[in-house]
Amino acid sequence: MRHGNPWFKERLIAAGFRNTESRTVILNILSRTSHHLSAEDVYFLVRSINPSIGVATVYRTLDLLTKMGIVQKFDFGEGKARYELVKKEKENSLHHHLICTRCKKIIDCTNIANEGKELVKKTGEILSKIHNFSINSHIINFYGICEDCNCRHSCPTNRTQSK
Repeated sequence: MRHGNPWFKERLIAAGFRNTESRTVILNILSRTSHHLSAEDVYFLVRSINPSIGVATVYRTLDLLTKMGIVQKFDFGEGKARYELVKKEKENSLHHHLICTRCKKIIDCTNIANEGKELVKKTGEILSKIHNFSINSHIINFYGICEDCNCRHSCPTNRTQSK
């Protein structure tokens, strides 16, 4: 990294884009969270830092950063996109999530055990061979009920007694 810039800022500059204040603010927000933020989430955080940055700028910036491969855009079936900063410049996009259909919690599972990695790798190889398709990344989402919601609805202390 030249001049101590994170890889994503260098990529912007190398592609001929200026590192504007709004881009810097948005990238800093995304780099400091482990959550999958919606554009609205990003906008509200941006406003608390710089109220002059508008919602349209946030959407345009997220779109640009997604097209450049700096940010990943996810659709978890809730009617809005969510965004996350790619962790490393040349990281192979192995992304897995557990998504609670009750509370909408998203659990990032990129650090799965070796057995899981091997299973996903083998599945990709099989699909690639069958369809003569060159796979360069993937996202796997599992939908269900998280531990908290499961307990809220099934733990004896949380059940309501009906007479």
